[in-house]
Amino acid sequence: MISRSPSRPSKSFSHSQLSLYWASLIGLMWLISLVGTFTLFGAQTPWVYWLWAVLVRTFLHTGLFIVTHEAIHRNISDFRGLNDVFGYVTSWLYALLPYQLLAQNHRLHHRFPATEQDPDFHDPDMGSFWSWYIQFMKTYQTGGQVWVSLIGISLIFYIFTICHIPVVNLILFWIIPMVLSSLQLFTFGIFLPHRQRDNTSECGHRIKSIHLSVFWSFITCYHFGYHREHHLNPHLPWYQLPQVYKNGKV
Repeated sequence: MISRSPSRPSKSFSHSQLSLYWASLIGLMWLISLVGTFTLFGAQTPWVYWLWAVLVRTFLHTGLFIVTHEAIHRNISDFRGLNDVFGYVTSWLYALLPYQLLAQNHRLHHRFPATEQDPDFHDPDMGSFWSWYIQFMKTYQTGGQVWVSLIGISLIFYIFTICHIPVVNLILFWIIPMVLSSLQLFTFGIFLPHRQRDNTSECGHRIKSIHLSVFWSFITCYHFGYHREHHLNPHLPWYQLPQVYKNGKV
């Protein structure tokens, strides 16, 4: 088991406010981009704008899950209830996911990384990237949850069409970003940091950081690539991980 900080340091007022600011900003930008792409993009819009909009929507959709993740670690606010509010709302907006299941599994992931007790664990002998991805998705679509997601998303899709949102806009700016975001999170938050290619490890459980510049680390997945630093400092918000990575602090 990875050693972690024995106690959670108290946040200063300004630090707590900054975490809340980032969580709120990501949620607001996600909402603005959703409304904008649903209403402003039409047949006369150049295709390159459509492409960039899909990429931006994917990035912001990933941001929703980052907020959920921060809520699980109680990094948004010193008040547990406020963290949970952000967690429930963003996990639902992300893909109608159950926040409590996400929180339970993620805490197990931190407690037993790269072991059979880790819900995100995948035996390297069982298959490739895609088999692991499918297994990862199934973990969060067990039991009736798959029907909640399918029926819920279908119902929301139908309501949007009744509101005269073009189907192509719904697919390109909501459905596709949802799928691409899951691949982004899996690639940079699970597959690359936790894949077992040999017997070496960076901190005892084959948790590796992806060595990218701060800019590309942010673009690829909100610094999730600095994964070793996150596992050793789960109390730190995502935007502080680059400094820990630079300093080599654990």
